[in-house]
Amino acid sequence: MDQDASAVGTVLGIGLVLYLLWLAVGGLVVGALARWLLPGPDPMSYPRTMLYGWGGSLAGGLVGWLVGAPGWADIFLSVAGAAGLIWWFRRRPASPPTP
Repeated sequence: MDQDASAVGTVLGIGLVLYLLWLAVGGLVVGALARWLLPGPDPMSYPRTMLYGWGGSLAGGLVGWLVGAPGWADIFLSVAGAAGLIWWFRRRPASPPTP
């Protein structure tokens, strides 16, 4: 009984917190690398950088899975996906055109 309780505590307690921290740091790193690759100033907050990093990782992982890329190519695909998202959203108009 004690063994089951400790396993649940690890998954729901410290394990989950460390996983979420790992996701946050990974998103920041991927987003920061993508911003660094794109030229020009980009006034963006840390949370937006993290979100672009997460989105790029998701897009890059999906593309890598579809084409059967090796595991070591995941970081390159993640950064490329995040750079593509930043490029796309940076160049779209800020507000919809008025009719």
